[in-house]
Amino acid sequence: MTSPGPGDFKFIISVSPHVHSGQDVRSVMRDVILALVPGVLAGIWFFGFDAFRVLVLAVLGCVAFEIGMNRLLGRASTIRDLSAALTGVLLAMNLPSGSPWWLIIVGSGVAIILGKAIYGGLGYNPFNPALVARVFLLISFPVQMTHWVVPAGITTGLDGITGATPLGAAKEAAGLGKSLSETILPDTLQLLLGNVGGSFGEVSALALLLGGAFLLYRGIIRWQIPVGFIGSVVVITGIAHLLQPDRYLGPVVHVLAGGLILGAFFMATDMVTSPVTRTGMLVFGIGCGVLTSVIRLWGGYPEGVSFAILLMNALTPLIDRYTRPRVFGQVSRKLFEEAPSS
Repeated sequence: MTSPGPGDFKFIISVSPHVHSGQDVRSVMRDVILALVPGVLAGIWFFGFDAFRVLVLAVLGCVAFEIGMNRLLGRASTIRDLSAALTGVLLAMNLPSGSPWWLIIVGSGVAIILGKAIYGGLGYNPFNPALVARVFLLISFPVQMTHWVVPAGITTGLDGITGATPLGAAKEAAGLGKSLSETILPDTLQLLLGNVGGSFGEVSALALLLGGAFLLYRGIIRWQIPVGFIGSVVVITGIAHLLQPDRYLGPVVHVLAGGLILGAFFMATDMVTSPVTRTGMLVFGIGCGVLTSVIRLWGGYPEGVSFAILLMNALTPLIDRYTRPRVFGQVSRKLFEEAPSS
């Protein structure tokens, strides 16, 4: 029996990271879905069966399109990793509770096909699929996407009436040259609990904060993106409110209203489309907050979270490039070129 020679060994170099954390894709997606449960339950509580209908159609639609694209492209099934189901939940939470069925199906197809499959599937998509669908639907079907249902049944006995969101009402008042004192806005408690108009899954700030705290506790996300995102919105909108309090809402309303908390904790922190370094995450979060504030205060849309995150998704490779740490033992090329030759 001869001893093995050098050519008898086969070395396989796999893609980093090489230290396993004990988590896999399925467990991460599962934890994010669990973290979204309080927000989902709050939306169903305030908007009733319509919200549940939107959720079911969005999840089933995304899963169906995922199965279809995998078969069409000859890829292995990815349903068990729960990524398609999570995309469906996030898409549903970004839609009005009164969305027609066809709008939900179109959004599901856009999220999976244009937001994920065409790039190679999970891990290769540069943009958050649910946000790609939301922005597509908002631009293509603005009437249906801004048909907000106010959960008025709690106080009026009605099933629900349509009305503007707090951010929309403030934007409308500014456009008409009216003072905010002439506009009826919800108080802080209503914003915190979710008794306001808006997308069914983004109205309850308290429920979303509970889910965000769970993700931080589980180590699924880091604090840099949410803190940078929310903190920069507080600073910019706070300055604007101090300068013109009759024109611009205060920072508390900007934080609790709209999709800021949902975006900061659940979509901007997407592992695939956000930076990998801690410095990069902070830069990314601050960039999202600055863009959101600019759009909300001076842009044509009352909400800017989705646009801000997608724009920063496009900058993620550049942020990673300029915030990556120096490799141990690396020598600057400039120093090497300037070194005297022996």
